[in-house]
Amino acid sequence: MRVAAPLVALLAVLVASARAGERPAVIPLTLPSGKVLQTEVMIKDEDRAMGLMFRPSLPLDHGMLFLFERPDFHGIWMKNCKFPIDILWLDADHKIVHLAEKVPPCTAKVDSACEVYYPLARASFVVELNAGQARREKALVGSTVTFTLPAEGLRIKSGGALTHP
Repeated sequence: MRVAAPLVALLAVLVASARAGERPAVIPLTLPSGKVLQTEVMIKDEDRAMGLMFRPSLPLDHGMLFLFERPDFHGIWMKNCKFPIDILWLDADHKIVHLAEKVPPCTAKVDSACEVYYPLARASFVVELNAGQARREKALVGSTVTFTLPAEGLRIKSGGALTHP
């Protein structure tokens, strides 16, 4: 019976996840140039870990927004990615604190050989765009990206920390 209880709990979590839907929320995100992207919001650890892996491309009017529980030096790698991207790290006020342009996919045979890209300042959010898009859309360090987070299931604490159920 002791073994069955954890299995039942795990099954309940899996069923709840399936009911909640596998697809992340999509919100509009406005770059400094005024260009609006439809952006997938990655909140859960497993969604953030998957990111753009295995996708053949990213439409020009799309992006990916990663939310983190607290500001930190969040690293991003390009394991199993098929195309280069620009990476923006944002503070709690959505100001760009660091960017990496035209980051190439990792072609290493061993995961540990894939480079991890880190910001020079703590960030609360990361945005992934098509390579070259940051420069074209005037997304430079110090500029601001505009978006409104989906309220369902999210709470922002003072200092930019994010909590979710």
